[in-house]
Amino acid sequence: MRHLVREAGLDDKIEIDSAGTAGYHSGELPDSRARACGKRRGVEIGGRARQFKSADFARFDYVLAMDRSNFEDLEELAAKVDSDERQRLHLLRAFDPESPKGAGVPDPYYGGDDGFDDVFDICLSACKGLLEVIRREHRL
Repeated sequence: MRHLVREAGLDDKIEIDSAGTAGYHSGELPDSRARACGKRRGVEIGGRARQFKSADFARFDYVLAMDRSNFEDLEELAAKVDSDERQRLHLLRAFDPESPKGAGVPDPYYGGDDGFDDVFDICLSACKGLLEVIRREHRL
């Protein structure tokens, strides 16, 4: 998403962050296979892992979950904060018109390198759709 936003010249208008629902990878770089996949495609995949905080609901217009399990964890957290925060929560693949309804992004961690390529393509398609929605809704 950062790459697409940068290519669109919108880095000064769209803030992007990434966080997990669990904190056991906090401070770590993204998986080396994910970084290598991005590098092969000319996309830098960087940042450090952090855990999602309830305050993030107020900070961001869109809170995106990669799969149903994370969606449910975030939904539970939103309910504790404010029921209106739930409206910010979406499955990432919901922004890909070619994606099956309710589909999550598969976890490539325990597979081979080709799984990271598949996930890259899935995320790229969804992020392109998300960027279209953001541009339309926010007139960018």
